[in-house]
Amino acid sequence: MKTRSILLLLLISICAIKADAQYNFGKVDTWLNDHASEMGGRVVLVVYKDGKIVYNHAANDMNMRQKFVSRMVARKQGKKADLDDYTSTSRATIASCSKWLSAALVMTFVDEGKLKLTDTVGKYLPVLSQHGKGSITIGQCLSHQTGIKTPPLKESLQDMRQDNSMDDAIADIAALPIEGTPGKVFHYSNAGLQIAGALIEKISGKSFETLFAERIARPLNMLHTDFGNGKVALPAGGAYSTPEDYLNFLTMVMNRGVFNSKRILSENSIAQMQINRITPDVKIAYSPAEAGGLGYGYGEWVFDEHTVSSPGLFGSFPWIDKDKKYAAFMMTFYLKNDGRQQRYKELKQLVDEAVK
Repeated sequence: MKTRSILLLLLISICAIKADAQYNFGKVDTWLNDHASEMGGRVVLVVYKDGKIVYNHAANDMNMRQKFVSRMVARKQGKKADLDDYTSTSRATIASCSKWLSAALVMTFVDEGKLKLTDTVGKYLPVLSQHGKGSITIGQCLSHQTGIKTPPLKESLQDMRQDNSMDDAIADIAALPIEGTPGKVFHYSNAGLQIAGALIEKISGKSFETLFAERIARPLNMLHTDFGNGKVALPAGGAYSTPEDYLNFLTMVMNRGVFNSKRILSENSIAQMQINRITPDVKIAYSPAEAGGLGYGYGEWVFDEHTVSSPGLFGSFPWIDKDKKYAAFMMTFYLKNDGRQQRYKELKQLVDEAVK
């Protein structure tokens, strides 16, 4: 009897080893090691499939120049430079990866019936009506189709960081010029999500940071993800997160709104967020060069019929492949974006091959 038990345990162990070894990420390892130097010297990638993390690899090779730049950026921000090697629990600013999180937060209000995507913003934020922008809808805010002509992304974020309140930030946006009819012009910017963030603050009586913690971060066990403690929350680019935290969010999206058996978003909200809103009748006023030809839903880029993503200014790249049923997050930090889209394509192709 004892011998049978030992044999049974041995058989189970062998099966487990085979299951873990079913994916071959050797080429992904090589790619990350080869490209780390051109992506700030540090990169970490985590991949989730079949209910678990099936890949977790970091490549760290910062040179003297990259360390110098990191120190300069930190000094400018009044912080101590973080030169530690990246791991799956490293926390960093994720820039526009924030948009996906913020759009999901707004959709929780839609699920509860407290908002409709067709609601106009002037109903909640009169200053926008005073400047002829009150007819913009919530859906247009989430899809960068407000028709508002905004400054470049970096300049816009810098301006908002100077504001003392969310009301100040919205007043600044209200004063910006209009470049087209809302819903007919796509201009990738910070404005729409800032408006949406201000709006949910108004109807809830709570800060954006508190709402995010209550409705997204805590339910998804994202213990190290937040929007900082500045005077004004920046929904379009102000989040800090870790690869493991962000992967929890991606898992929820991939599972149609459910995380650890708990529903966070409705299936309809997940589906609405993934519909490409850049239809043939929408003029593209501005889209990042590295996003050339991609569609856009609510807070996320639509790569094709089965891949959605929300890359960040500093190179971090989250994505979900609905066809192959996996989610992945690559965290990096570098400013030069030449060849970035091609790197994303190369990496995704290698991961696709690994998880077949």
